[in-house]
Amino acid sequence: MEYMILLYADEARFEAMEEGQMASLMAEFASYTQALDAAGVLRGGAELAPVRSAASVRVQNGKPVVTDGPFAETKEQLGGYYLLDCANLDEALAWAGRCPVASLGTIEVRPVTA
Repeated sequence: MEYMILLYADEARFEAMEEGQMASLMAEFASYTQALDAAGVLRGGAELAPVRSAASVRVQNGKPVVTDGPFAETKEQLGGYYLLDCANLDEALAWAGRCPVASLGTIEVRPVTA
């Protein structure tokens, strides 16, 4: 079954990181991604651009209205995702717990429905 692993964290925290800290975190992500791939569960994933580049679309009176930024104000922003193919939710949760952002933010795990 496929699961979407959504990575949430405070973007300001990453922007404030020193170069060495960021390089270390990126190395952790590379290792994590390689482990997912080696286990045969990785189906896709990507880092997202900062939330300041986001736009939200709502339909009002039958017409789309586009506004800058995220839909809701939050302390943590969606920064990326992984799409995994796991045997069950427990396996997906175990992989989510190994994600480098798990200690810096929140990892949301959702089954993908067809």
